[in-house]
Amino acid sequence: MDTFFSTRRNFAILLLLGVISSIELQFTGAQSIGVCYGADGNNLPSKQDVVNLYKSNGIGKMRIYNPDEATLEALRGSNIEVILGVPNDNLQSFTNAGAATDWVNKYVKPYSNDVKFKYIAVGNEVHPGDAGASSVLPAIQNVQSAISAANLQDQIKVSTAIDSSLIQNSYPPNNGAFTDAASGFISPIITFLSNNGAPLLANIYPYFSYTGNPQSITLDYALFNQQGTNDAGYQNLFDALLDSIYAALEKIGASNMQIVVSESGWPSAGGDAASVDNAATYYKNLISHVKSGTPKRPNGPIETYLFAMFDENLKPGAETERHFGLFNPDKSAKYQLTFN
Repeated sequence: MDTFFSTRRNFAILLLLGVISSIELQFTGAQSIGVCYGADGNNLPSKQDVVNLYKSNGIGKMRIYNPDEATLEALRGSNIEVILGVPNDNLQSFTNAGAATDWVNKYVKPYSNDVKFKYIAVGNEVHPGDAGASSVLPAIQNVQSAISAANLQDQIKVSTAIDSSLIQNSYPPNNGAFTDAASGFISPIITFLSNNGAPLLANIYPYFSYTGNPQSITLDYALFNQQGTNDAGYQNLFDALLDSIYAALEKIGASNMQIVVSESGWPSAGGDAASVDNAATYYKNLISHVKSGTPKRPNGPIETYLFAMFDENLKPGAETERHFGLFNPDKSAKYQLTFN
C-alpha cells in the first residue's frame, strides 16, 4: 500500500512539474510580445491608464521614445519590461559624457529599483547621411559608461534601432548586406554592442516594403497568408526582412549578434492596403508567428514590439503614420488580439 501511494505521489509531483514547465514555456513565448507606446497625440489616456491597459491585456513589454517622468512613475511596480529611448535630437549633446551621465541619473537610476528597464535605445532609425550619425557611437559609449557607473550594466543593455533602408541585396535574404554608406557607420557600433553583450534593435515593416514594390511582392506574402515557400524558402516577408539583416551582420563578422524587433506594424487607414482588415490580419499573424524563429534563426521566440498602442493624431508625415494604433483613445480595442 505504501509503495502504491508513494508511486502515485511521485507521479503527481512529476505531472505537476510538467504542467509548471508547460506554463513557463507558454509564458516565455507570450512574453516575446511588447507594444510601443507612441504618445504623439492630444486625445490619449493618462499615463497611469495606459500602464493599466498594458497590464489588463497581458502586455509585458513597452517601448518609450522619450523619457517622460509621468510614464516612468506610472510604471513603478508594474513589472513591465521597458525600452527607453534617447531621442535623435539628444545624440549630439550625448557625445559629452557628462550630459549622458546626467540623463541616466535623472531618468534611469532613480527608477531602476521599481521599473524594469531592459534596453536603452540610443537613437532611432539614424541614417549614415544624417547630421547625428557621427554622434551615435560616442553617445552609446557614454550612456553605457553611465549605466556601468550606476552598476546597472547587468540589468540594462544599451543599443540603437535601425531600419531596413541600411540593407542592400535583401532578396534572397542570404544576400543581404549593409550598404556601402551604412557599413562604415554601423560596423563600429555593432562591434561595441557585441563586446557588451547587447542586441541590435531593428524596425521591421513589411507594409512599407510591400507598398514600395507591389509588382514583386504579394499582399499575402506581406500578411503571413502565403501558402508554401517561395524560391528562396520563405513563407512571409517579415522573416525575409529580418534574415536579410542577420545576413548583413554575418558579413561584418557579427554572426552571433541577436536582433530585437523594436517596431513592426500595419496601418488601418491612410494609404495603399491600409485597412482595418489587413492590419488585424497582420498583427494577429505576427503575434502568432514570433513564438517561433526565422529560417536563419529557427530557435525562437523573436522578441518583438508591435507599433503602436494608439493612433497618434499629431504625428507628422504621411497619413498612414497616424493610423498604427492597436487601441482607440477611449481604450477600446481596435482589433481582437490576444497578446499572451
